[in-house]
Amino acid sequence: MAVMWNNCFHIDDNLRLHSLGGGVDRLRAMQLFVRLADLGSFTRVAEQTRFSKSMISKEISRLEEELGVRLLHRSTRALQLTYAGEGYLQRARGILAQLDEADHFLQVLQQQPRGKLKINAPMALGITDLSKMFADFMQAYPDIELDIHLSDDSVDLLQQGFDLGFRASSQPVDVNYVGRPLTRFAYRVCVGADYLAHHPAIHLPQDLQQHPCFIYSYFQGGRVWPLEDGIAVQGRLRVNNTLFILEAVKRNLGVGFLPEFVCREALQRGEVVEVLAEAAKPPLTLYALYPVRNFVPPSVLQCIRFLQQWFAEHGESTAPR
Repeated sequence: MAVMWNNCFHIDDNLRLHSLGGGVDRLRAMQLFVRLADLGSFTRVAEQTRFSKSMISKEISRLEEELGVRLLHRSTRALQLTYAGEGYLQRARGILAQLDEADHFLQVLQQQPRGKLKINAPMALGITDLSKMFADFMQAYPDIELDIHLSDDSVDLLQQGFDLGFRASSQPVDVNYVGRPLTRFAYRVCVGADYLAHHPAIHLPQDLQQHPCFIYSYFQGGRVWPLEDGIAVQGRLRVNNTLFILEAVKRNLGVGFLPEFVCREALQRGEVVEVLAEAAKPPLTLYALYPVRNFVPPSVLQCIRFLQQWFAEHGESTAPR
């Protein structure tokens, strides 16, 4: 017969078998069928479950009737699975295993999560908002060890073993990942506090073509900034870090197109000023990403819930609807 019963599923001895609308309790019948395939005897199943042999036999017969196929060949000496029964047994085991996994997930979720989380995040976001958030997370979950990698490079989370990643993007997330929106940021077009005193005014996106503009290497639009219908810009600085761009803006060396989490404090301190505030710009959504897979560790889901709550309470941007 099939492999040994894994003891993960237990039929409640005190519950009565029941049918709804003339049907069968499919889950219990499936459990009985798997147990019967493992033990090979109605008598042995009855001894383990405390159900009578006649009740077990009746339940299996109802299951066969509802499925419209014979699962077992019965004889006085032995039970033998039919071809359909063997196929059904294999799939029934898979279903029961998934149910056991779901039960285990809820049990773990109710406990204090523990373990290690390997996380990838953009450099600037990690140094600004996420550093504050994860400091709070470490206090709330002392049994979770964090392994955080800050990088603006495009990273394959699954291939490099990351449990969780963060992406701030105005484009849809990769279909290979589950993306949970956390919050939204705006883009700001910024210049240094004294820049406009020595350079032409900037009233329209087209005016940027008269100014040196700093290019973020990983920006999907390249040298075309998404202002109104898009405006091509030029400049002599191209760099893969937005904090580097912010420092150049502060020195009045040119214009930066920056996420607000990069320039927020500089704007508040008056180190930089915003231009083209009324120009249309795409929203920048921060996503928590994790690879598509059957089982997501509870620590990952707990972390995402914490993130969503944290940004709802602390974020200065509009949370995603």
